[in-house]
Amino acid sequence: MSAAAAGAVAVAFALEAAVAEPPTRLHPVAWLGRAIAPFDREWTRPLAVGALVAVALPLAAAGAVAGLVAVAAEAGELAAGAVAGLALFSATSLRMLLGEARAVVAATGDDPAGARERLRSLAGRDSTDLSAGELRSAAVESAAENLADGLVAPLLAFAAGALVSLPVAAGLAAWVKAVNTLDSMLGYRSKRVGTPSARLDDAVMWLPARLSALLVAAAARDPDALARARDYAAAPPSPNSGWPMATLAAVLGRRLAKPGVYDLPLGAEFPTAAESQRGVRDVGVAGVLAYLLTGLVAYAAGSGVVAWS
Repeated sequence: MSAAAAGAVAVAFALEAAVAEPPTRLHPVAWLGRAIAPFDREWTRPLAVGALVAVALPLAAAGAVAGLVAVAAEAGELAAGAVAGLALFSATSLRMLLGEARAVVAATGDDPAGARERLRSLAGRDSTDLSAGELRSAAVESAAENLADGLVAPLLAFAAGALVSLPVAAGLAAWVKAVNTLDSMLGYRSKRVGTPSARLDDAVMWLPARLSALLVAAAARDPDALARARDYAAAPPSPNSGWPMATLAAVLGRRLAKPGVYDLPLGAEFPTAAESQRGVRDVGVAGVLAYLLTGLVAYAAGSGVVAWS
C-alpha cells in the first residue's frame, strides 16, 4: 500500500511545517534522553556497557515504533499512515533548526551577546570569544551538519524501510534517531561509555552526510560545489560532518571554521549576514527536497502493510 507510506511522509512534513517540534513532555526523543541519562557516568567496564546500550536502546525504540504502526495497521491503511507519520515527525527536525540558525545570524548585527547565548542551542562550542563572523560561521555550519543528522538520516532510513513495509520504515527511522541521540549525549572522547555509540553513528551517518551535501548543492543549483568541497570534507574530526559543511562553504564561496579545530577555507572571509541567511535558506530547500524524494521513494516502493494485518 504505497499510499500509506507516502501519506506518512506527507503527515510528517505537514506537522513539521505547522508545529516544528512536539511539546517536550510528549517528545519521544526527550523520553529517550531520559532513558540514556543514567548511563552517562563512570563504569568499571565502560566499553562493554556502551556496546550494550548502543545495541539495546535503538533496537528497543525501533521495535516499539514498528509495533505501534503494525497495531495501527489492524485498523486500516489510513491509521497506519497517520501513526507512521507521527513517528517520522518525531524522528526529524528542520523548521526549528532553520529558525535558530536564522536568529543567531540576525543577532550578530546588533546583539552579539545574544547571538553567543543563542548559539548554544545549535553548536557545542565555547562562544565567549567568537567574533560576529565566527558566530555566523557556527550557525551556518550547524545548519548544514544537522540537516544530515536531524533530517536526511531518518528520512533515508524510512525510505529504505519502505521497501519492506511501513512498520519497518517507521522503525528504521526511530532506530537512526536513537543512534544519533546516543551519540549526541554520550559520544565524546572524555566518555568511554559513549565510544561504541560514536562509532555506530559514524557508520550510520556515512551515506546521509554525503547525500546531504548533494542536496545542498542541488538546492543552490551549484553541482560543482561538491568537487570544490571534496578537498576539505575531511578537515573536521567527524568523518561525515565535513561533507555538508564544506559543500555549503563552497556554495557560499566563504570560509567556515571552528577555531582551533578545523578550517574550511573555500573563501577568504567569513560569510556576511546576508550570505549566511542565504546559506540557511539553501539548507531549508535541501530539506524540502529530502522530504520530496522520500515521499516519491515511499510511494514507488509500496509499504506492505497487508503483510502485517
